[in-house]
Amino acid sequence: MNFKDITAVVADDFNAVDAYITHHLNTNVPLIREIGEHIISGGGKRLRPLVGLLCARAYGYQGSQHIDIAAIIEFLHTATLLHDDVVDESDMRRGRPTANAVWGNAASVLVGDFLISRAFELLVKIRNFHVLDILSASTNVISEGEVLQMLNSRNPSTTEEQYMRVIHHKTAKMFESAAETGAVLMAQNDQEVAHIRGTLGAYGRHLGIAFQLVDDVLDYTGDAELLGKNVGDDLAEGKPTLPLIYAMREGTPQQAELIRQAILNSDVDKLDEVVTIVQKVGGLDYTQKAAEHQTQLAIDAISQLSHSSYKEALIHLAHQASQRKH
Repeated sequence: MNFKDITAVVADDFNAVDAYITHHLNTNVPLIREIGEHIISGGGKRLRPLVGLLCARAYGYQGSQHIDIAAIIEFLHTATLLHDDVVDESDMRRGRPTANAVWGNAASVLVGDFLISRAFELLVKIRNFHVLDILSASTNVISEGEVLQMLNSRNPSTTEEQYMRVIHHKTAKMFESAAETGAVLMAQNDQEVAHIRGTLGAYGRHLGIAFQLVDDVLDYTGDAELLGKNVGDDLAEGKPTLPLIYAMREGTPQQAELIRQAILNSDVDKLDEVVTIVQKVGGLDYTQKAAEHQTQLAIDAISQLSHSSYKEALIHLAHQASQRKH
């Protein structure tokens, strides 16, 4: 089952999400709409909304509010991308110029703020406390993740445990929330909420971690045209990702020092040497295996769900997260 087959399982819901996004991007301020459309229509796969739609249906939800929530999650995710690109000083995303490269940092930050406020305006209309609780906490955790990543920038002493905390907060948390929020519409009590978060939430969390770990690998092995960003961006931003952390831990003192200096100085001129060391020491293999382990944890988390096309799609999506090439 390829990605197109997976989305086909919830094709009507997926199309409804797109329509909802288009409708609620409408504003009397043309620049907001222009920037919002630029990044939302920029070639992303809508992975987080897809996870939300599939999880809601896999849990047995028969209504339509999960569509609204999936679109709201895309608004929140898009806001984090706008802010991310400003913080990272990125100039390319998904093969196109970033919003900050086109319109400047101030416009990108302010439109990101608009998308967050619009998301919560729409979220309140759903009138479900559990959904509001999950997404308000999620946005807070993601903000913490951004700060943690900033603190770890150009810090070669970052440990694997510290790094895994960053990617849970910054990347996996939105996957986790997407997996929970559609299904939690069915919850009748706190016990059922806890069950949903322990199954579907765990699926989303491990899926998100796997997705980010593969991103770490692709940053040193991928094709810039397919990735839609520059290979070596993580090193250029001084990010001590898992392949580098492992290589510094397992390599020779000389190898570790070269990587350490590359992180400290955000030195992409050393990219070829760093890639050679990381491959030789086994950092890429280690990170890939870690991603595959997270994939299996995601699949295990939903093992008790009743068999359905939605569950099968979730399983295939998890496998794709750790096997993708872009």
